[in-house]
Amino acid sequence: MRSLSRVTVFTGSAPGNDPAYLEAARAVGSVFAQQGTGVVYGGGNVGLMGAVASAAGRAGGEVIGVMPEALVDKEIAHHEITRLEVVPDMHVRKMRMAELADAFVALPGGIGTLEELFEAWTWLQLGIHSKPVALFDVNGFWDPMLALVDRLVETGFVDARFREGLVVATDPHELLETLQAWEPPAAKWTQPADSV
Repeated sequence: MRSLSRVTVFTGSAPGNDPAYLEAARAVGSVFAQQGTGVVYGGGNVGLMGAVASAAGRAGGEVIGVMPEALVDKEIAHHEITRLEVVPDMHVRKMRMAELADAFVALPGGIGTLEELFEAWTWLQLGIHSKPVALFDVNGFWDPMLALVDRLVETGFVDARFREGLVVATDPHELLETLQAWEPPAAKWTQPADSV
């Protein structure tokens, strides 16, 4: 079983228009804390990101926020967390969030969430890390994206092993269990044994 000291959570700085999103964010934060898994996230005190952090903190969990200097005021930095790291820019933020955690999970969110998710997933394909990448699905939020990814597999742009290795969960306990049991696929440029 994989050790999960911390999980990086990508999610929206807005709450979305379905109360289920906020409920799910709070559930993820609470369950992670109860199971002894810390949360690494973007550092804000707004939207779903703030909800995850506050729920984890209230449940006694470790919460580390990583935020670029330029966003400290705009995203309203969360100061009631274990630690807030202020970094120079978005590139350093994403690298630091990756360094601090043993897995990545995306909850509902917008463009920033997608960008962070796809970068972490790309790094897995390229062998830059060997950490699981997951989607926490709420009311089918990720269905359209998964349909697109399936299309990318069908058309030969994504290897099926990376689609199969993407964790999709709808329950926080199931999410943690699946992340702990996850095995990394071979990196994208690894040659199969029968091709050499």
